[in-house]
Amino acid sequence: NEKWWEHLSRLERQYTRGNYQGLSYRVLFRLLNAADYGVPQRRERVFIVGIRSDLGIEWSFPGPTHSQDALLKSQWVDGSYWEKHKVSSRNRPQFPIRKKERIMHLKNNRVESLNSKPWLTVRDAISDLPDPRKKVSSGIQNHEFQAGARMYKGHTGSPLDEPAKTLKAGDHGVPGGENMFVYPNGDIRYFTVRESARLQTFPDDFIFHGSWTESMRQLGNAVPVTLANIVATDIYKLLVITNEK
Repeated sequence: NEKWWEHLSRLERQYTRGNYQGLSYRVLFRLLNAADYGVPQRRERVFIVGIRSDLGIEWSFPGPTHSQDALLKSQWVDGSYWEKHKVSSRNRPQFPIRKKERIMHLKNNRVESLNSKPWLTVRDAISDLPDPRKKVSSGIQNHEFQAGARMYKGHTGSPLDEPAKTLKAGDHGVPGGENMFVYPNGDIRYFTVRESARLQTFPDDFIFHGSWTESMRQLGNAVPVTLANIVATDIYKLLVITNEK
């Protein structure tokens, strides 16, 4: 029944008191890739979870729900990805030669036991949004075109049919090439704030205020909502069960 700041103060007093044996935590940490948990973005972040030792409970990080193999299978083995998005054969990207061996393995071994869902892609996340380059107002909050995108070595944008590259806050508030979208014909542009929010799995009714650079900085520093929710919900359920006992 303490306020969080009261609890923090108590922890600080106990910590500065010296060797205190009455309070300890079992700490776990793991590097998680957001794409493995239904986020349309390759984004690796370390999660650190501490559970009070006196609770006597066991916990482990929730397992991945999505995989690259499942995405490759849906695109280049059974074609279900293209059918879902109604993409004709002539409008599909070139076969990824670098992944040929893996795709052939998926095809020849008929990996039907894939329990995971396909990684989500940029197309999955933003294809229903209007092209912001058109001057007609879409009425969608935070979905305005931002000029000035350019591609150079080490700063290339995200292809349409893969998870986005890791969105970054950028140096001096200027987002880098990872915050760009690459059209199938090679054209590039910056993601809008709304598109970036989609890639970070924020709901569409979450409105960002301030300049484009400030909003992109906030998004580049954020943890994807879906990933944070999966980890936190798993811990919450465990604590509820423990309290009920």
